[in-house]
Amino acid sequence: MSGVFKFADLHLHTLFSDGVSTPLELILESKKAGLAAIAVVDHDTVDGIVPVIEAAKAEDIEVLAGIELSAEFEGLEIHILGYLIDYKNKELIGRLAVLKQNRIQRIYKIAEKLQDLGIALDPQEVFDIAGEGTVGRLHVAKALVRQGRAGSIFGAFQKYLGDKGSAFCLGFRLSPSEAIKLIKDAGGIPVLAHPYTLHDDDLILRFIDYGLEGLEIYYPEHSQSMVNFYLDIAKKHNLLITGGSDFHGPIKPNVKIGCIKIPYELVEKLRSANEKR
Repeated sequence: MSGVFKFADLHLHTLFSDGVSTPLELILESKKAGLAAIAVVDHDTVDGIVPVIEAAKAEDIEVLAGIELSAEFEGLEIHILGYLIDYKNKELIGRLAVLKQNRIQRIYKIAEKLQDLGIALDPQEVFDIAGEGTVGRLHVAKALVRQGRAGSIFGAFQKYLGDKGSAFCLGFRLSPSEAIKLIKDAGGIPVLAHPYTLHDDDLILRFIDYGLEGLEIYYPEHSQSMVNFYLDIAKKHNLLITGGSDFHGPIKPNVKIGCIKIPYELVEKLRSANEKR
């Protein structure tokens, strides 16, 4: 089948980070959505890649090995997507183990801030909710909802856990330049996730200097004017173009697998760029 008639969603999460879908559930829903290709980009972990690839074999869906690395830049949390990575790369696995510990420590720091606000939250409750997944703010939000301290996940982020929330806490040691280098050293292509969250588009140019190779342009929160703006930047700086739903599950009820579909030719361009290294 020609790539013209095929579509992809290159931003999906599983229960190996802060999504809720098993690998098989992710594949079956991707099939229902009419997708030919997907990318698994769990936060700071590659544990879900092989299970999703295995689940995809029976459904003839192409799976791009990926990751979403969390980084810190001047008080901002920056997410860098890595596509077509060697998920067995020893350096990558070693750095991810450090990030896992950073995330655990971050939960304790958030719990301390919540305690100062008069909210008692046992970090172990958060770890239990995360299970084997990469622990993060989403799991704290779920715990707060369970306690009745927040009416919804969104409300928990708005009041406590968002970038301007009263219990927000950065907890990452990677800088964007380190994240980009780590992805490239693992044979992948670094792409800036949901650039609208930067609130400073000049940072894109700085990240390009660090080796950034692409922009996630097609995204549920991007208006058409944003899409056009980022397309202009991509064209001017010869950046690759990606997009995806950022699917996590019911926690984002309006975000479904395949709600953002990109032409398969963009997947082909990613592969072509990777092969030219």
